[in-house]
Amino acid sequence: MLCQYVRQFGQKLVRRRPLETRGGSESRLARCLSTLDLVALGVGSTLGAGVYILAGAVAKDKAGPAIVICFLVAALTSVLSGLCYAEFGARVPCSGSSYLYSYVTVGQLCAFITGWTLILSYVIGSASVARAWSSAINSVTGNHISRGLQESFSLHVPHLAQYPDFFSLGLVLLLTGILVLGASESALVTKIFTGMNLLVLSFVFLSGFIKGDMHYWQLTQQDYEMAKSGSNDTYSLGPLGSGGFVPFGFDGVLRGAATCFYAFVGFDCIATAGEEALNPQRSIPLGIVFSLLICFLAYFGVSAALTLMVPYYEIHSDSPLPQAFLYVGWGPARYVVAAGTLCALSSSLLGAMFPMPRVIYAMAEDGLLFRRLAWVHARTRTPIIATIVSGTLAAFMALLFELSDLVDLMSIGTLLAYSLVAFSVLVLRYQPDQNLSKDEKTEVEITEAKPEREVSSLASVPEAGTSKTLKSLCNPINTIPTRKSGQTVYGCALLLALLLTVLCLILAQWPSHLFSGDPLYTTSAGLLLLLILGITFIIWRQPQNQTPLHFKVPALPVLPLMSIFVNTYLMMQMTTRTWAQFGIWMVIGK
Repeated sequence: MLCQYVRQFGQKLVRRRPLETRGGSESRLARCLSTLDLVALGVGSTLGAGVYILAGAVAKDKAGPAIVICFLVAALTSVLSGLCYAEFGARVPCSGSSYLYSYVTVGQLCAFITGWTLILSYVIGSASVARAWSSAINSVTGNHISRGLQESFSLHVPHLAQYPDFFSLGLVLLLTGILVLGASESALVTKIFTGMNLLVLSFVFLSGFIKGDMHYWQLTQQDYEMAKSGSNDTYSLGPLGSGGFVPFGFDGVLRGAATCFYAFVGFDCIATAGEEALNPQRSIPLGIVFSLLICFLAYFGVSAALTLMVPYYEIHSDSPLPQAFLYVGWGPARYVVAAGTLCALSSSLLGAMFPMPRVIYAMAEDGLLFRRLAWVHARTRTPIIATIVSGTLAAFMALLFELSDLVDLMSIGTLLAYSLVAFSVLVLRYQPDQNLSKDEKTEVEITEAKPEREVSSLASVPEAGTSKTLKSLCNPINTIPTRKSGQTVYGCALLLALLLTVLCLILAQWPSHLFSGDPLYTTSAGLLLLLILGITFIIWRQPQNQTPLHFKVPALPVLPLMSIFVNTYLMMQMTTRTWAQFGIWMVIGK
């Protein structure tokens, strides 16, 4: 009896959801979002205040003028995940994003972990952006708000903020009210803020090329010495490196690209709007691709303009653009930058809050959270209870918690989701069509039966056994996916995920041993690479599902595997403390 109970429980944990839309073709949510709405949502969520700060910090200490190459590498890396989201958005146009994708592919337990982690990421992201908004307003007022609150409501509790941030609380609750009104209203507000943000960034881009100097991409030791002698604040000068366009070498470009990768996080919120898009199979892929393209152009333009306006070692890390305009004699332009920062924070906050109730709604619909959270308002057709609960939780976090220590925890959730989506695309492309008729299934079984009889007739030859198995893996007879070929790909993909995790752990934790030629680490990495290449070849040889979609990831299985590798490598760089916090959140979810 106990064994049977354990077996049934295990089957529930790995139970997979059918690959179909909820409740047929009719969605309970309002289908009102156009492709433009989704692009604005993706750009607004991705292109936050980091565009005004990140370029300066990376250029000064890690990459110099080669910051533009860093953003190019980061954009290409992000596109790997973006393409996987685009295919799944075209394949399963439902709310839930990577939660739903992992439920369809991996099973219920992994889906719950993914969804629960996404909720954590969105809550921390929303609260962090709200506190950044409050901090921006506070700096404009000369820090009078923070001083007043600290004198009246000072908190002396470990891991809590120095004072309750009532401004952040009110802002999150205000935007929660906008989300409750409906998806179209939220999209309109997002388009307004995103449009203003892009106008400001266009102004920065043009200003940089008007006031810029190409010599700043060819700086030498003599220029650096002149800057030191002419500055009264020499301690603020960054390192020169070797000068020129790539002053910190290829290593600096890679380190800068790893930092810039997080600047492209946020486009996945588009995939959560599958049940609210007018034409999701077309709009979601286009929305993801165009949002990533616009964000790359914005980051590229701002970083190029900044390094042309100011020598990279003189960039002010905390406020690079306002100080750059002061440097070139355009002081009043810093107020335009301040307005753009507030618009970017506003659109980023809405972009972080929009997908949160959609994931909760999807999990409640499937019974993994309280079903009451899936209630949809009859008039606005929004998941109103999930929206209010998630907004209240984010507002409470913004009110009391200092969230800078939890940003890495948010990154784990995002990278895990990206990896699972890439894994899901890799597996599903090689699975047989779930809608095959009985006649088609019988035909496939007959096709499979023929080679089986042939193999059994040759089984009497001992040396043919292993070679036949390898030959069937590398040269499958069927031209369409079968249950057997699908299981082969599924097993190979799981093994690849394990091997890539071990390889990334070695690269992230013991790089010095590996690149110094240590025999143990070098041999281990070499064997892992050989196994990965061999298993990848087996997957590549299996027949793919030819069901037509509006968008498909090219170059399977290479692109999804590259995405899994990059995301896993970045996760392996997280600290032990961050992983412990992640474990605590998982325990809370249980």
